[in-house]
Formats: sequence, structure tokens, C-alpha cells
Amino acid sequence: MSGGAARYDLPEADDFTRPYWDAAAEGRLLLRRCGDCGRAHHYPREFCPYCWAGEDRVTWETASGRATLYTWSVIHRNDLPPFGTRVPYTAAVVDLAEGPRMMTEVVSCEAADLLIGMPLTVTFREAADGVWVAVFRPDQGQSSSRTQEPSASASASSARR
Repeated sequence: MSGGAARYDLPEADDFTRPYWDAAAEGRLLLRRCGDCGRAHHYPREFCPYCWAGEDRVTWETASGRATLYTWSVIHRNDLPPFGTRVPYTAAVVDLAEGPRMMTEVVSCEAADLLIGMPLTVTFREAADGVWVAVFRPDQGQSSSRTQEPSASASASSARR
């Protein structure tokens, strides 16, 4: 990245994870599922972390996008770019409907309204040109969507709301 501050929130996509990031750009969350033990896992790995089945037994599948809130923390200060322009934000761990637990961010919800076990649904935010990341919002019976990364001024104004 030339001319800008270093980014600490962007993934390093490789040949193995490319399907995950391509699906995110299309508004789909992918998981890996083992053909031997049947369990899904996230983050993507080339083998099953439960039964150690190899890459030939683990495949990609589209997740439902549904999750429940396991825990969260509201971040009020983060000096690493671009997080400082987004504070406060809600870092969270969610339990996906398919079983895996995932680190993410909860958006479109005031911290005071968060509840352990609340239903969430995936949405996608463009973190950089063509790089979309999964975040979650309260489930209101809607399908997944994609949103633009908020600008610093938009983040500041939404943080005041």
C-alpha cells in the first residue's frame, strides 16, 4: 500500500483461502466441513482440527449466516490504523448456527442493547478495495447484505448517535 498508513485489519489471502475471500466479496460466508467426522470449523484450515482428516476430506460449504452472540467487548481506544477511526466498536465472538465459534465485529447495534445469546446475522463490510469481511448485526429476519467501510467522518458521527 503506497502513500497510506499500514493496515492491520486486512487478510493475507493465499491460494487456499482465496475461495473464502471471493465468497465474502459475493456476500457469502464459507466454512470448512469434514467428510469424516461431519463437523464444521472456522477459521479455514486445510485439515479437520477435530479428527485430523486431510485436505481431501474437508470441503467448503456456504454457511447460513445465522449466529448467536457468545461474548463481546466494546473497544474505546485502538491506535492501530484503521481502528482508531472506528472507535468505539464492538469486538465479538459469535457461535455460528453450524457450530463453529468465530471472532468478528457486531455492527448496527448499541452496546447497551447487546445480550448474550441474541440472534445475529452476517453482513459484509468492504474493508479495502475489493476486500470484504464478515461482520454481524442483530437478526431482523433479513438475508445477508454488504456494506461499505465507513469513512472516518461517518464513523465519528455514528459513534455519537
